[in-house]
Amino acid sequence: MKPHLVLFFTRGVSLRTWSMVGMLDREVALYNYLGKKGFQVSFVTYGDSSDLSYSGRLGDIRILCNESNLPPGLYENLLFAVHGQSLGSAHIIKTNQTYGSETALWAARFFRKPFIARCGYMWSNNASREHGQDSFEALEARRVEKKVFSAADRIVVTTETMLSDVVNRIRSAVSRVTVIPNYVDTDVFRPYGKDRYPNTLLFIGRIAPEKNLDALLEAILPLNVKLVLIGEGRLRAELQRRFSALNGRVTWEGNVSNSELPAYLNRVGLFVLPSLYEGHPKALLEAMACGVPVIGADSPGIRDLISHSETGYLCGTDSLSIRKAIEHLLSNPNLCTEMGKNARNYVVRYYSLQRIGELELSVLKELVTH
Repeated sequence: MKPHLVLFFTRGVSLRTWSMVGMLDREVALYNYLGKKGFQVSFVTYGDSSDLSYSGRLGDIRILCNESNLPPGLYENLLFAVHGQSLGSAHIIKTNQTYGSETALWAARFFRKPFIARCGYMWSNNASREHGQDSFEALEARRVEKKVFSAADRIVVTTETMLSDVVNRIRSAVSRVTVIPNYVDTDVFRPYGKDRYPNTLLFIGRIAPEKNLDALLEAILPLNVKLVLIGEGRLRAELQRRFSALNGRVTWEGNVSNSELPAYLNRVGLFVLPSLYEGHPKALLEAMACGVPVIGADSPGIRDLISHSETGYLCGTDSLSIRKAIEHLLSNPNLCTEMGKNARNYVVRYYSLQRIGELELSVLKELVTH
């Protein structure tokens, strides 16, 4: 009998959500890898019966969704009853992010299963930055993190910074927390060996305040460059209005499927991520895997992945610093070529799907054998 891993989605998130923002294939890749290594995998989603239409894209992964189309709150309250048989057969229950993770913890304790609290970013830090250190949102995030991390059999975070954060707040977690970074399918995200458009820049991410896109758009105003923006968010209309002078030089692509991103990444001259902060940015890793020379803000989450002038180029978060970085790299094609090669090698060595998949397997096997 195969060991059974049940993954709880973030509260409110469905397979349709993943598909709409273009991340379905990327998120599923790890769990298909685990399936090939002998695990049965089930997804507990917050989608309605339409989530079942994605079964053809999930391989052998089972979909546990709101098939009866119950009101969302009622579905979550009845989740143990709705999916009781599958939860009872699980060997491990795991979260994908911290928001809504209490439901997964309750399930693990009710069915007496080992519990992995996984998070790709620190919810409380993001809430503090967006709403304030003492806001209701930040206090609630810290409460949930303390409760869930304290009770988890294993805690999985994506960076050493997050590990330190957890241990500083919850001393008892020191022996239970593990760093498993985000991964890249380096067979898919790879250089194509075709000519790029050197004066075309690319950004991939949400159109949100922390992404600092106003500084990027201001930076390129006087430059002879084009910019492709992939992603959606509440600031899009405002930025389009404010920077209407860039019409014709900026392409707003909206959300793009993850499987289509390598083609974009292989056409551009530079990838730019000017964020004020990041967790462990997947888009940056995917750009590096494609051998694109990358510019990243010298900010949390980005500076950890870029060795300046070796695997990428770090700059400030203000528009002038971003502009100078773009100008410097556009006038140094040899440096761009060298950084692109180094970045590709770095990602293949440390963040390939196979390497991260094996780290994940080691944690799962340890819990199964215990």
